[in-house]
Amino acid sequence: MSTQTCIVSDVTLSVEVTGPHDGILAVALHGFPDSWRTYDSLREVLHERGFRVATPAMRGFYPSSVSPSGAYGVPSLANDANQIHEQLGGDSRAVLIGHDWGAAAVYPALAAAPERWTRGVAMAVPPLMSMAAAFSNYVQLRHSWYMFYFQQPNAEFVVSANDYSFIGDLWRDWSPNLADPAALENAKAGLRPDGHLTAALGYYRSMFGNGTGVDESHLDTFPAVFSVPPQPVLYIHADDDGCIAGETIGNPLDFLSPESQFVSVPDAGHFMHLERPDYVNTLIADFLGSSPGK
Repeated sequence: MSTQTCIVSDVTLSVEVTGPHDGILAVALHGFPDSWRTYDSLREVLHERGFRVATPAMRGFYPSSVSPSGAYGVPSLANDANQIHEQLGGDSRAVLIGHDWGAAAVYPALAAAPERWTRGVAMAVPPLMSMAAAFSNYVQLRHSWYMFYFQQPNAEFVVSANDYSFIGDLWRDWSPNLADPAALENAKAGLRPDGHLTAALGYYRSMFGNGTGVDESHLDTFPAVFSVPPQPVLYIHADDDGCIAGETIGNPLDFLSPESQFVSVPDAGHFMHLERPDYVNTLIADFLGSSPGK
C-alpha cells in the first residue's frame, strides 16, 4: 500500500494505491459522509482479480486539501477522477467506481473522457437525469431535507456538535441495520480538521449555487454532467435506502448505455457495500471481470 498525492488544479488529493503494480487501474470514489476506507473489503476482492486500486479522499475531505476557490460541483469531482487516472498512469482499460457523491462523479467522468475508462460502477445515486426527476417527487424531497438544511449558515455548528452525532444519525436513517463504528469514525475523521466540514457541505451548497466557486479549468466537463456515458455501467441501488428512495428514481437504464445493468440489493440501505459486502463486492467484481493474466 502506498499513499500518493495528485495535484489537481487548486487541491491536493491523497490517494491510497494498493494491489499489483502492473494491474489495470480501478479508481473508487467515496461519498458523504464517508471516507476512502469505505472500499477496504472491495479492494481485496479487486486485488484478487488483478486490479490496482486507487481510493482517493475526495476533494475537501481530510487528508485531501480543501478547495480555496470553493469548487465542489460535480464537474470538479469528475475532473478529479480523470486527473487521478492521468497521474497514476491509467490506460483505456481502467474502470471507475463510485458511491453517493462518488457515483454522481462517475457518469460525467466516463462521458467526458471515454478514452480513459472501459466500464463504470455507480451505487446509491442514479444517473443525474434520473436524480433530477426524483427531485420532483414529494417522497424524495422529504428524504432530502438535509440537503436544504446544509444551505443554512449554522449547519457547521449543528453537524459538528456532540462529536458529530448528526453524522451518526444520518447513517442510522439511511442504513438502519448497519452497525459499523469504525467506518462511522472514519467518516467523522475526514470532517474534523479546520475547514473540511465546510468543504464537505460545499458539495450540497454547490447544487444550489450557494456561495461556492467554479474552477474554470473544469468548465470542459460541464457538458458531460447530463450526458449518457458510452461505456457499460453497473448501477446498484438498495431496496431499503433511506437517502435516495428507490421508488422515485424511475429506470436508471433509460440514461445509460445499452450494455449497462441495474441491480437492486435486498435487505440493505444506503451503505449497501458495508451492510452486504460479500454480495455487493461480487456483483462489482463479476461486472468488471479480471485483469489480463488472472
